[in-house]
Amino acid sequence: MTSDQQSGGPTPSDPGPEGPSGPSEGGSRPAPRRPRHSPVSPQTVAVFGRPDGVAGSFAGSDHVRTGPRQPVVADPDPVLREAFARPSDDVDSLQRDPDSRFGETEQTPAAADPWRDPASIAAMDRPAVDRPTEPVPTVPGRKLGARELLFDRIVSWRALALLAVIAVLIGGIGGLLGRVTAEVTPPLNSDSVSLGESDSTPGGNRGQVARVASAVEKAVVAITVSTSSAVGTGSGVVLDKNGYIVTNNHVISLAATQKAKLEVTFFDRQRVPARIVGRDIRTDLAVIKVDNIDNLTTAALGNSDDLAIGQEVIAFGSPLGLDRTVTSGIVSATHRAVPLRPDDTSDTNAVIDGIQTDAAINPGNSGGPLVDDDAKVVGINTAGLVPGGGSIGLGFAIPINEVRGVAEELIRDGRAVHAQIGVNTSSVRNDRVLGAQVRNVVDGSPAQRAGLREGDVVTAFDGRPIDGADELTVAERTATPGKSVPMTYWRDGRTFNTTVTPATDA
Repeated sequence: MTSDQQSGGPTPSDPGPEGPSGPSEGGSRPAPRRPRHSPVSPQTVAVFGRPDGVAGSFAGSDHVRTGPRQPVVADPDPVLREAFARPSDDVDSLQRDPDSRFGETEQTPAAADPWRDPASIAAMDRPAVDRPTEPVPTVPGRKLGARELLFDRIVSWRALALLAVIAVLIGGIGGLLGRVTAEVTPPLNSDSVSLGESDSTPGGNRGQVARVASAVEKAVVAITVSTSSAVGTGSGVVLDKNGYIVTNNHVISLAATQKAKLEVTFFDRQRVPARIVGRDIRTDLAVIKVDNIDNLTTAALGNSDDLAIGQEVIAFGSPLGLDRTVTSGIVSATHRAVPLRPDDTSDTNAVIDGIQTDAAINPGNSGGPLVDDDAKVVGINTAGLVPGGGSIGLGFAIPINEVRGVAEELIRDGRAVHAQIGVNTSSVRNDRVLGAQVRNVVDGSPAQRAGLREGDVVTAFDGRPIDGADELTVAERTATPGKSVPMTYWRDGRTFNTTVTPATDA
């Protein structure tokens, strides 16, 4: 810092003690700087500047402006004039809507009038319309009576006589025809007719179904399960004179799980209470018992392994509560794996090795016997495929050979045990393999000891082809615990054969 700056003297940027406006007051404050403006054009000065000779804000009345009073506007560009000027007839607008019409009004064209058009050609006009002549009203005359016709001789006596003769002839001919018709047509009612019996031998042509029904009907019972709010019906068949009756678990399930009344009705309408001996949810079988019933008729059991496709069978039961109902059909198939799942009225969770039949099986037939033409029970009616509410020829029965073993266990122990290998499976069906795919294997189970692993697909068990999880379930349950059986499974594109020894599920 110089000595001048220390003493408060002027800096190089200061204009000095005396600026353009003159000396500052007191000599110590710098003069204000002149504002810097852009140059003003002469045209602007001529319009907005003070006139010559005027020093104040207003000019005197004797002052006359010598310059232009308003800015002079130059002619617009020709392109802009064409784009934004008003349209004219000979110049098209650059941005004008070609469909718009400015200043035009809608005018309805006048109808062509050939009388006013000197250039029109000669043509035929519409003809003149004639006025219709009003008809003269007519007054109906007086009607003629019999007196005028007879006494005024309007109709001749000869014509009247001819009319009378014709009327007499018509009456006579009609009476004669009525008499003849009455004598030829026989009367509708008679007191000389008597209806007699046929001369055929009684019972000579009853047929095989009638003979089987007569032999088995006394061993079939109707079962009723009733609660305070619902009533269910089913069927059963008497196995032993001590009162043991086999039926389905889903028929008596409510009586076992809830407070329900269980009753049995025999063929002679005798109605008695029953008790549950045992039931098995895995086979949908149950045994009930009635007491103090004399002279019970028991059913004869057959051999379900001897059934043939197409063999005639008869189904007994109480479909829809109609007891003592008999239907007939044939064996449609055997060894059908049919799953039965729990619902609101039953805890059955089974897969039956079903006999398929087209004999009508409806709700209420469950538990009744399926009988062959020798009057022997070959199955217990269990399920019917009824999507529309009635039989469609797809009914299923549990084979009597399986029923016999389960019923004996239930009567003896009150429960039944089954064979199992300790796997959970699901059905698989693709281009490579068809069978039951293993989802998990129980540690220490027969399946683990046989070498099965998760992901393996069982394709055969004990000589039975396996095409799904239900088939394997049936094959396991029908095996004998402790007896080795052959098994085939698929793994990573290769097929392996082994043996497995099922254990019990107890």
